[in-house]
Amino acid sequence: MKFASMNRLVCALGAAILLGSSLSACVGPLLVGGAVVGGGMVVADRRTSGTQLEDEGIELRGASQIRANLGTRVRVNLASYNRKVLMTGEVPSLKDKEWVEQLVSQVENVNSVVNELEVLDSPSFAVRSSDVLLSGHVKAMLIDAADLKLNAFKLVTERGTVYLMGRVTQREADRATEVVRATPGVQKVVRVLEIISEDELARLRSSL
Repeated sequence: MKFASMNRLVCALGAAILLGSSLSACVGPLLVGGAVVGGGMVVADRRTSGTQLEDEGIELRGASQIRANLGTRVRVNLASYNRKVLMTGEVPSLKDKEWVEQLVSQVENVNSVVNELEVLDSPSFAVRSSDVLLSGHVKAMLIDAADLKLNAFKLVTERGTVYLMGRVTQREADRATEVVRATPGVQKVVRVLEIISEDELARLRSSL
């Protein structure tokens, strides 16, 4: 038990450091501030390598379109998984929220858009830092769950809300939701998941 607790702590700190670097550098799809995004490694990812590259391209092109049309008056984070794009962050008006969705939906290779933007002021640095630490704790909890694979999920943390993305079975979806909800500091869990069958999961595992 003591070893497991230490393992969770080390994982949480490591994830927080990595995510903190991403937050301060504003790399990848992060725009003006940015939420905390954690993707799986290429190894063991349930997307094909081509789809992973397409998702990265979607995030970059979408971010570029938003910057070109709305500048820095919005704070929008894009997370694409299997060509489904999750948008989180803050915008000054409902019109801007709709405009951002229209811009992103027109990006090449985008299949669908989940618009979780809110009409709010951008969060403080303290709130964003809290999200960084919370993401680290959530990742550690998922790593510690022997019946789950962290790389099957892509996490986005925004104002204490954790968004789960990925291609998972119903069993994995329910279990991951249970684990994330039990993580101290998590206020809400939103599932943006693609549910696959146990047979399809077995095929994916055999091909890795």
